[in-house]
Amino acid sequence: MRIPLRRFAAPRWAEQEPTWRDAQPALIEAAVKHASVKPSGNWFVLAASRDVTASAPVGRVIGGREVVVWRGREGRVLGGPGTCPHMGAPLCDAAVHEGELVCRWHGLALGSRRFGTWSPYPAYDDGVLVWVRLDDVGGEEPLPEPVLPVRPEGGVDAVATMVGRCEPEDVVANRLDPWHGAWFHPYSFANLTVLRTPTEEDDRFLVEVTFKVAGRIGVPVTAAFTCPEPRTVVMHIVEGEGVGSVVETHATPLTLGRDGTPRTAVIEATIAHSHRRGFALAKSAAPVIRPLMKWAAARLWRDDLAYAERRYALRTTGRSA
Repeated sequence: MRIPLRRFAAPRWAEQEPTWRDAQPALIEAAVKHASVKPSGNWFVLAASRDVTASAPVGRVIGGREVVVWRGREGRVLGGPGTCPHMGAPLCDAAVHEGELVCRWHGLALGSRRFGTWSPYPAYDDGVLVWVRLDDVGGEEPLPEPVLPVRPEGGVDAVATMVGRCEPEDVVANRLDPWHGAWFHPYSFANLTVLRTPTEEDDRFLVEVTFKVAGRIGVPVTAAFTCPEPRTVVMHIVEGEGVGSVVETHATPLTLGRDGTPRTAVIEATIAHSHRRGFALAKSAAPVIRPLMKWAAARLWRDDLAYAERRYALRTTGRSA
C-alpha cells in the first residue's frame, strides 16, 4: 500500500489566496445559531473516560454547579453534586471506597441514592468521554443519553482539555470558521479550500486541506464539520488518509472568573483510525502516541482560544479587552 505522505506545493504565507471574502460573518453566525437550537438533553462533557478511575473522584464546576464523578461498583460511572450535604466539604477531595464517595471531613458515604438534599446526577461514559446531565443548567427537555457523533471502531483516542475566558458559543464559532485554518495555523495546515458551506438540507462544512507533517510533506484529506448538539463541533475525515477519524470539540461552561468573565472548558477528543495494516502497530503504541496527539490539540487551541476570547470581548463589550 502507498504511504499516505505527499510532497505538496503551497504559496508563501502572505501570498496565499485571501479567505476574508468567503469568511462572511453572517454565514458563520447563522451556522452557530443553527447549532444552538439543536437538543443537547442537558448533557455536558466533564472529563476523559480514562481520567475517571476507581481510586479517586474527578470534580469540575459546570454552569456554576460543583459536580463530581467517580466509578462505582463494576466500574460504572456515577455523578452528583460536588458539595457534601453535611457541612459543605468538597467531594472532589473525597475517597472512593467500595463504590461510594467517603467525605474526608466526617466520613459521610454517598453513592447512587439520594441523601437529604444531595441527589445523584445522571452520568454517562461513552468510552472516550464522561458526561453528566444537569437539568437545572441546561434547561431543556432531558434526554436519557447524550447526543453522540459517529466514531470509528478500534481507533486510538486522546483527550486534551484547555480553558478560555469566553462562552461555549465563542468556541463553536471558532470551529465553524474553517477559512482561518491556513492563515492562523500555518504550522499545521496548507492549501485549505472550503468546498461547500451549510444549506437548509445539509448543515456541513466540507473542507479540503493538507495536514502538514514536516516541511513540504503532508497528508491531504477532505473533512466535514458538523454540530450534533449546541456545544459540540465534530470534524470527520471523509476522504483521504484516515477516513472515519474524528476530532470532537466539546465546549463546557464552567463558572465566572474573579474578573467576572465566564470560563469555558474546551475538551477535545481525537479518535484516529486507519484501514492500513500498520495501524495495529500504532494502536499498540497508543500510550506513546496519545501525549503527541494532546500536544497537537493544545498547540492549535493556544491560538484558537485567543480567537474565541477576543470574539467574546468584542461581542459583549465592543472592545477587544
